Amino acid sequence: MPREDAAVPRVRDRLAAALLDALDVVVPVACVGCGGPGRTVCAGCRPAFVPRVHLAARVGVAAWAAARYEGPVAGAIARFKDAGRTDAEGALAPMLGASIGAALAVLPPGPPAELVAVPSTRAAVAARGYRPVHRLLAAQGLRAAPVLRAAARPDQVGLGAGARARNVAGTLTARRELAGRRFLLVDDILTTGATAEEAVRAITAAGGSVPAVAVLAETPLRIS
Repeated sequence: MPREDAAVPRVRDRLAAALLDALDVVVPVACVGCGGPGRTVCAGCRPAFVPRVHLAARVGVAAWAAARYEGPVAGAIARFKDAGRTDAEGALAPMLGASIGAALAVLPPGPPAELVAVPSTRAAVAARGYRPVHRLLAAQGLRAAPVLRAAARPDQVGLGAGARARNVAGTLTARRELAGRRFLLVDDILTTGATAEEAVRAITAAGGSVPAVAVLAETPLRIS
C-alpha cells in the first residue's frame, strides 16, 4: 500500500487553518473559553481543555473530574449550558469521556456499570432546548440509562453546601426498581456534591448501587 507523503498532512492542516481563518472573517466566532475573537477554542485557551483527571473529595463515593471549574473551562461550560454555544461540545465532550474512562478503569468487580446522568428539570430542558450532559455523552457515542426523574427545584447558583443540600433533598426519584444494577453517575459540574448525593440516594433507594461519579469539572468547595 503506498505511503502518504509526510508533507500532505501538513498541507491539509494549512488549508484547513486558512479556511477557518476566512470563515472567521465572514462569520466571526467568539472563543467559548474566554469570549475573545477567534475560533470555537482559541489557541490561548486550548491547553485548558486537555483533561487533567483527578479525584475530587466531595461525596461518599469516588468522584473523578477532568478539570477544575475555572478559567476557560468554566467559561465554556457556562456558554454551552446557558448561552446556546453547542459548538463547545467538541472541546468538552472528550474531557467528560476522560473522567468516565478513569472511573470505569478502577471500578471494583461487579455487574456491568451503566451510565446514568443527573437529570435536568423540565424547566431547564425547555429553556435550553437540550440536555447538556446527554448531548456530551452522545458526542462520545455514549448513552445514559433513563432511570432518574427530576422534580422542579429552585436554581442552585450561588448556594453554599448546606443550602444546596436542602434545595435538592427529595427532588430525584428512580423511575423503576433497580435491584442488582450498578451505575456510574455522570454530571457536568461537581460543586458541593449535594446533587450527586441526592442522585446516589435515589438510586440506592430503588435497589441499585453507585460506586463512582464522573464529572467534567469540580468547583472550589463552599461551606456556607
